[in-house]
Amino acid sequence: MRTLELLAPAKNLECGKAAIDHGADAVYIGAMKFGARASVGNDIDDIRDLCLYAHQFGAKVYVTVNTIIYETELDDTKNLLRALCQAKVDALLVQDMAILQLLPSDGSCVPALHASTQTDNRTAEKVAWLQSIGFERAVLARELSLQEIREIHQQVPEMQLEAFVHGALCVSYSGLCYASQHCFHRSANRGTCAQFCRMKFDLIDANGQEIVHQRHLLSLKDLSQIDELEDLADAGVCSFKIEGRLKDIDYVKNVVAAYSQRLNKMIERCSSDYQRASIGEVSYSFTPNLKKTFNRGYTNYFLHQRQPDIYSPLTPKALGEYVGKVKELSHGSFNVAGTASFANGDGLCFINDRGELEGFRVNRAKGNRLYPLKMPTQLKSGMALYRNNDEAFNKILSGKTAERKIPISLSLSMSDHGLMLKASGKGLRAVKEVVEIEAQLAQKPQRDNILRQLAKLGNTAYVAAHIELDEEVVRYFIPSSVLATLRRQVIARLEIEQSVPSAATKTIVHNKARLTWQPEYQKFPYIYNISNSVAKSFYKRQGLTTIEDAYEVNPQSKPQSTAQHAVLIMQCRHCLRYSLGFCVRKGGKKPTWKEPLRLRLADGKMFRLEFKCDECQMNVYADE
Repeated sequence: MRTLELLAPAKNLECGKAAIDHGADAVYIGAMKFGARASVGNDIDDIRDLCLYAHQFGAKVYVTVNTIIYETELDDTKNLLRALCQAKVDALLVQDMAILQLLPSDGSCVPALHASTQTDNRTAEKVAWLQSIGFERAVLARELSLQEIREIHQQVPEMQLEAFVHGALCVSYSGLCYASQHCFHRSANRGTCAQFCRMKFDLIDANGQEIVHQRHLLSLKDLSQIDELEDLADAGVCSFKIEGRLKDIDYVKNVVAAYSQRLNKMIERCSSDYQRASIGEVSYSFTPNLKKTFNRGYTNYFLHQRQPDIYSPLTPKALGEYVGKVKELSHGSFNVAGTASFANGDGLCFINDRGELEGFRVNRAKGNRLYPLKMPTQLKSGMALYRNNDEAFNKILSGKTAERKIPISLSLSMSDHGLMLKASGKGLRAVKEVVEIEAQLAQKPQRDNILRQLAKLGNTAYVAAHIELDEEVVRYFIPSSVLATLRRQVIARLEIEQSVPSAATKTIVHNKARLTWQPEYQKFPYIYNISNSVAKSFYKRQGLTTIEDAYEVNPQSKPQSTAQHAVLIMQCRHCLRYSLGFCVRKGGKKPTWKEPLRLRLADGKMFRLEFKCDECQMNVYADE
């Protein structure tokens, strides 16, 4: 039987606890430094508290240390890793291979190593290499199809595979995007991406002819694989990852609840094949709805091979859920034709005549007649209307929306040493506690009081699903204070047992594998992202002969490998030739333009496109 894990993002301690409460089997969170979302760091005390909270449910905490590390930061990184070990985190998400050498070697409890998606994990060869050097899990590239995932699992069956199932998509293979660094000196490999791919571009051909004017040509829709969980599990995925360490608690509650409930239903159908990775039963006081959470429209991306509707050229913002069409406009208000209900404060939007998203806030709602705070001048009868902020739903999420409890069985009996209480449950280590009492026969029935006192588990993570009393016990008078003491001691013992994470075992083998995973690695060695001397030494031992500094190391100079070539700043499976209907190999029209095509920003910066049909890939180069 395989174990499946729902992995949720944690912006902070509050979001992490909410994720666990709403059904996550694990959470990933950033420390103060070296996480790929630099703006959402957390101190060690909060991470330690999150570990204690998660571990009582058998859930895990992974910490992102997945940026490249500069030479001057090696000591700080080493200190951080030691602190994370002491906090008993379960795993580290890693990009920079220097971390393998910086982990404590003094017998400390070292977390498992997960290869971040920033390490460009798209082939079985790469995943096998990662396993050989000590990684327990690989976070797969978002671009992979089911068949590609299945082949990786078949070739590297012992490696855990983690796949993104929900959230924002990067247009470039993760870890191989240098556009933000090139244009704005903000590195995606350092957690400070400036969202280059969400900007507007013109598309022009080699003759300067404008093919597309000012559209978000690299802005992808958001990923949603909630209907694909069983297929992903069957292909070999063991961890379903939700993107969103920048998202707030409402997003975490809604998305985690939706996926956890769907995962439970899937496991019910396949109970002999799969089980959840953590314990506890969640009761919800709301119905999750992914349409009401920030999204740019949803896509399966490349899960079922290449699709035509993966990008959103009109807007990089949240479109939201369709709520109807504008019917009749009057001064300061309008009617909506549809079945949706509205509330004061709702955020609505529409695509105006310029093909751009325009939004407004509802000041007052009376049935389906809406009174905007300011009437949009571009709004017209017949236009489709979308809601990207649902005040009624937000109000529900602002309260307590879930409670997670672990069902346990309690057994009370007399022993040679006194009164003994045992506790056990699915996925728990059974424990027992004994207290001495003065045996005194009861003058009235004791059963109801004993059951009532033992069931008082209050604010603990446990609920008494079954209580068994030995017949001899009910004959004696047992003070309520004694029962309360015994109950607290047993629960404390359970909590101690659950707080100890399972030890990770790693064997690091410095084998000399072929390290050219894609052709671009040989042509542009800076994409190995080697930014410090420890990483350089590591790759030399692995047999890499051409070592070049990461793109970010010398930002004022061109990378050495671009002396004869343009600067490669993106590798994308998203292909504009295909998306615009001009991929002849896929049945599209024959282009009338002259290549190479270029993207042009509003400030005049130009970026040449290379269509590598043999790899079904689009490369983006920065024109000099």
